Amino acid sequence: MIFRAHLGDCRWDETPVLAYKQDGTTTFRHVTKQILFEGGQMEFQWRYFEVAPGGYSSLERHEHEHAVMVVRGKGRALVGDEVYDIRLYDLILVPPMTWHQFQPTGDEPLGFLCIVNAQRDRPQLPGHADLEMLRRNPEVAAFIRL
Repeated sequence: MIFRAHLGDCRWDETPVLAYKQDGTTTFRHVTKQILFEGGQMEFQWRYFEVAPGGYSSLERHEHEHAVMVVRGKGRALVGDEVYDIRLYDLILVPPMTWHQFQPTGDEPLGFLCIVNAQRDRPQLPGHADLEMLRRNPEVAAFIRL
């Protein structure tokens, strides 16, 4: 597929809206995913995630990096030990092995495009010691959802 028409409301032709995670190993709330493109010579996957109001993505890290662009709504993002206010067209680079989580603010969904390697490692979830370390920063402690 070379062309996918935008259908409005952050939906694309021939692109199903998928459950965010289906393996039951992590916690999240009100998140969907669409895989826009994958594979090819560039060996990447371009995805669209949407987090509904009151929702949050999983708290996780990976050996691979993520390149993220906000394309809908506004929110907050944990990247490492910093919480950032994010809005339309902001760019976030999540380095390898960096804890991250996304949450919308307000009444509109937070939607973002995310590019990752097509072949990548599985998410790593925080253990007790990781959570203890993250919670040393009061802003991070107030932000994270599990």
